[in-house]
Amino acid sequence: MSLAMLILPGIDAITKYLSDSLSSGEIAWSRFLFQTLFLLPVVLRGGGLRVGRRLWIHGARGTLIAAATLMFFTSLGSLPLADAISIFFVGPFILTLLSAVFLGERVGWRRLLAVAVGFAGALIVIRPSYETFGLTALLPAGAATAYSCYMVLTRWLVRDDSIAIMQFYTGVFGGLTLSIALWFGAATGIEILTPTWPTATEWLWLAALGVIAAVGHWMIVIAVHRVGASMVAPLQYLEIVGATILGLVFFGDFPDGVTWLGVAIIIGSGLYVFYRERKLSLAADAGLVSATKPNAPLI
Repeated sequence: MSLAMLILPGIDAITKYLSDSLSSGEIAWSRFLFQTLFLLPVVLRGGGLRVGRRLWIHGARGTLIAAATLMFFTSLGSLPLADAISIFFVGPFILTLLSAVFLGERVGWRRLLAVAVGFAGALIVIRPSYETFGLTALLPAGAATAYSCYMVLTRWLVRDDSIAIMQFYTGVFGGLTLSIALWFGAATGIEILTPTWPTATEWLWLAALGVIAAVGHWMIVIAVHRVGASMVAPLQYLEIVGATILGLVFFGDFPDGVTWLGVAIIIGSGLYVFYRERKLSLAADAGLVSATKPNAPLI
């Protein structure tokens, strides 16, 4: 999970670079196209695809990650990398709440307080960005909500399906969702959904984006499989490191003091949530408390 968080900002840097000439919808669609192409040989070598009763969940995951990607990529056209990712970090707090509702995980008052403080930190980051960029500053928060729902479904599916199949279906259904969106955008003239033909150099950048996405999200699924979604989510904060460096080196962006204050609050709250969940998990393993309800249904 840590390694994934350090390489995934490369997607955002490429997206920001290409956003001057390509629509965010087209960039997002290309990300899923290349991810699917790269994973197809792996899936076929592993025995092929299985189509079962959970296919609709794979479809839901693909739609959610497509929506999250589109919203976040659109925000990168205006927001600095570090600001967009900092706002996106309300995701772990949303995931903590969703895990309690849909996965039956117990969330005590300490974690709820930490979640509230984390949201307050996010508002500190959002406020100056909102004053400068308007509603665009809220898009990373919308992306975080969709991504958190995607992570809940990932945790549920990972019990039975292989990582390769999960990621392949994510690319397939994410690509299908965005294909429909691009068709609609071309027909109606919606700027963020209107496709144009990329140059040869742009195709190379889009392919690199797909490679990073495939490898990075594969690592995330492995982490969720071994530890659990709510346990690994706070490690997303490492993405700030990569995003800040890339934003400074390639775009000359660096967060101001107010943004860093909000980021510090978000990280502190997230690390406390991580600490509490780790403590409860260890206690559950020792038979002292029940940190989760073993057969809690998703819906």
